[in-house]
Amino acid sequence: MRILVIEDSKSVCSMIEMFFAKEGIEGEFVNDGLEGYNRFKSETWDALIVDWMLPSMDGVTICRKIREEKFTVPIIMLTAKDSESDQVLGLEMGADDYVTKPFSPLTLMARIKAVTRRFQTQIPIEQKNMVQTEYFKVNKDTREVIVDGIPITNLTPKEFDLLYFMVEHPRQVFSREQLLESVWGYQFYGDERTVDVHIKRLRKKVETTSQPFFHTVWGVGYKFDESIKTDQV
Repeated sequence: MRILVIEDSKSVCSMIEMFFAKEGIEGEFVNDGLEGYNRFKSETWDALIVDWMLPSMDGVTICRKIREEKFTVPIIMLTAKDSESDQVLGLEMGADDYVTKPFSPLTLMARIKAVTRRFQTQIPIEQKNMVQTEYFKVNKDTREVIVDGIPITNLTPKEFDLLYFMVEHPRQVFSREQLLESVWGYQFYGDERTVDVHIKRLRKKVETTSQPFFHTVWGVGYKFDESIKTDQV
């Protein structure tokens, strides 16, 4: 599970991070509202924890904008505000649950498990193998790919498999050997240059000059990152 936490209190972040480690949750922590909102849109998350009061953009605005853009990720709001009207406002703006500071980490973990479990049971079967980012919609079941609103219909089966795998793991760097094992299978003994060829083809089919997605990490391999406007890796 990957959870983005937008919280400007470093002590609160440290506490949450400690409990995430115990639960095996991968947490990313951002201390600024606008930066956190942009980070949210650039990757795929299983849940979002957002503080009400933040620099640059407050948590209520973040919730509202996320819901306006049709993202369905579960959201938990953290806040020192405990009045009923504040809770109602947070929920009306798109939060799924509300935790008042100070809070017990065990309570927060219980809320996280509850909202993510509820969310998973609500996802239609046909959407459970769908990966959606700022630019991409990739459906593993129907093998459909939409990039920035445009359907991509000329991918080979293995190009699709490689695309789906990398979009599913944004910003993670994979060696050619890791990609061969994950996409082609452990029994594949082909040349590692096979990966280079498929990355090159994907670049031609889905990228533009100003918006690359597949970045070479020299001496290591490749990563998918749609937040970089020019290939500086």
